[in-house]
Amino acid sequence: MTDNVQAPIAENQPQETLFNMLRAPEETQQLDIPMGIIIDLIVRILFNEGDVSLRRISEVVRLSPAILDPIMAKLQHDKIVEVASAGQMGRFTYIYALTDEGAKRARDAMERSQYVGPAPVPIEKYNQIILLQTNRRLTVSTEQVQQSLSHLILPDNFHRSIGPAVNSGTSLFLYGPPGNGKTTVAEAIAKLIAGTDSIWVPYAVSVAGYIIKIHDPLLFKAIDLTADEDRYLDKRWGKWERPAIMVGGELIMEALELRYDTIAKFYEAPLQMKANGGMFLIDDFGRQTMPPQQLLNRWIVPLESRYDFLRLRTGQSFQVPFRQLIVFSTNLDPNELVDGAFLRRIQMKVAVKSPDDRMFFQIFGIMAKHYNIPMEKEGFLHLVQKWYRDAERKMEAVHPRDILKIIVSICSYTGEQPRLTPQLVDEACSNYFVETDTKDW
Repeated sequence: MTDNVQAPIAENQPQETLFNMLRAPEETQQLDIPMGIIIDLIVRILFNEGDVSLRRISEVVRLSPAILDPIMAKLQHDKIVEVASAGQMGRFTYIYALTDEGAKRARDAMERSQYVGPAPVPIEKYNQIILLQTNRRLTVSTEQVQQSLSHLILPDNFHRSIGPAVNSGTSLFLYGPPGNGKTTVAEAIAKLIAGTDSIWVPYAVSVAGYIIKIHDPLLFKAIDLTADEDRYLDKRWGKWERPAIMVGGELIMEALELRYDTIAKFYEAPLQMKANGGMFLIDDFGRQTMPPQQLLNRWIVPLESRYDFLRLRTGQSFQVPFRQLIVFSTNLDPNELVDGAFLRRIQMKVAVKSPDDRMFFQIFGIMAKHYNIPMEKEGFLHLVQKWYRDAERKMEAVHPRDILKIIVSICSYTGEQPRLTPQLVDEACSNYFVETDTKDW
C-alpha cells in the first residue's frame, strides 16, 4: 500500500500558499509526472486530428507552449513528428504531423490508453491541495442558512441543526416521512455550499502511470479566473463552484470505486472523490439495490478517518482525502435501517417531520398564490376536515402543491376558473389519494 497523503496542512496557512502551489510549471521537470504520459497525449492528439498546431496541443493538454516546445523539438529530433507547415512567428506557430515512426508510436499509445485531455497532476499534489482547501472549513452564518431555507416552511430554529452540519463539513442524516422536503432541504444546502467560495480541482490525476479522470462537465461549474490566476496558475487545475453530487436509488457500489474503462483504458474517479470540497447526497437511502449494510460498511472507515482508500486493477492501493459533507436522506426508520455504531459516526441527525396545521396552512397559501388560485376559507376547511381529520391522514408538505396542480388541470380541461371550492377539492383529492377501503373492489 502506498501512503500518498502528505502531512496535514495547518488551517491558518495563508491563501498565498495555495496560489504558490498552483503556479504553472515553467519547465518539464516541474510537471512531476512521467514524460511518457505527456508524449502519449501528444501523439494521440496528432493521431486523432492529423496536422495540429502547437497552440491546439497546448489547449488540449493545458500546458503552455513554452513547456511543450522543447518536448516537440525532441520528438522532431527523434523523427516522431515533423513540421507540416511553419508559421511566420517562430516555433510557437508551427503545425506538426506524425511521421511513419510517430504513427507507430501513436498506435502503441492508443493501445495503452485512449485518454485525450488535460495532462494529469500527480496524486500527491492533488492530495496536498485538496487538504489545504478543506482544512479551511466553511463558515456559514445564521443569516446565510436562514436565507438558503427561506423558500421552505420549516419549524422554528430548524436552521440551527443545518448550519453546524455545514460548518463541520462532515456528515448529516435527514430522516422523516416522505413528501416533507428532505431532498429540497439537501438541495438548499448544496446551493449554500456552492455559493460560499470556489475550489480548485484538477481535470485528472496520475497514479503509478495510470490516468484517473476527475472532471465531469455535468458536475463541475466553472468560475471565471482573475487576471492573475489566468496568467500565473497551472491550467491543469480548474476553478469550480464547490460540487454537489446527488444520487438516489440508482446508486451502485461500482460508482464508489475506481471505474476502469476496458476500451478507453483509463480510470474514472469515484463519486465521493469528485465531491471532495462539496456535498455528496445519498437520497432515498435504503432503497438502493444493494443492502444498506453493504453501503454503510463502505463508509465506516472514511467517515472516521476522513480518508478513503482506492485500488487500481493491478492491486495497488492509494489514499485520498474524504473531505465533503456527506448527507444521507431516508424516509425509512433509521433505527431499523442502520445500527447504532453507524449512527454515532454521523455528526448531525435531523428529523424532517410532517407539517402541523399552521405550517400546512402557510404552505397551502404560498402554493395557491403560485398557481393563482384564491384561498377560500370554506374549501380549505373542507379539505382539512374531510381529507385529513376524518380520514386520519397525515399532512405532508408536498400535498398542497400536488392538490392545487390537479385542480388547475381539471379546470383547464373543463374551461373553468380554478377555485378552492369543496367540490373541486373533493374531485382533486379523490384523484390524488389512494383509496384504502377495498370492500368495493
